Formats: sequence, C-alpha cells, structure tokens
Amino acid sequence: MSKKLYIGGLSYDTTDDGLRDAFAQAGTVTSATVITDKFSGRSRGFGFVEMATEDEAQAAIDMWNGKELDGRTITVNEASPPKERASEHRGGFRGGYNDRGGSR
Repeated sequence: MSKKLYIGGLSYDTTDDGLRDAFAQAGTVTSATVITDKFSGRSRGFGFVEMATEDEAQAAIDMWNGKELDGRTITVNEASPPKERASEHRGGFRGGYNDRGGSR
C-alpha cells in the first residue's frame, strides 16, 4: 500500500521532477508534487511525495529528513490526512446586498 509523505522547507527552485528524482533513491515514487501558488505559479516551499510501499516511505524519511536538497534543509514526515473543510456557507454574510428591507 502506498504512503504519502509531506516535504517541507523546499527551495523555490525545486520542481516536481527534481523531487521525484531525489526520492527515487529510496524506492518507487508513484507521485511527486511541489505545491505552487495558484496566482503567481511560484512554489509555496512544500510538496508531497507518494511512495509505493510503507517500507520505501520509511526509507525516504530516514534518507531525507534533515538533509539538504537544492540548497535547503528539508523536513520529511508522514502526511496527515486532509482536514475536513467547513461548508462554504459560514453564516453572518448575506450575499453582499442591502438586506434591511424597505425600498431602495
């Protein structure tokens, strides 16, 4: 079963391919993604790597946590499951219109 890893402290120059190549030294990488800002396209300094097995994931943690990649010391640990997001409607806001009644 595959295991997803969180990679923090990445250089802004690290690419998906660079991340994949680095972690391939520890085993089979099924996916590697550097998270980017949706507006600027610039790296946000972290990413995720999915390793094919739990043993390979542990090997990657042992190999890379606290080590240097592209000039930066990175943090590697098991990724937490995504947190549930609150619903889009959070109350209080009424759509931006004058909702006091009466004529306009």
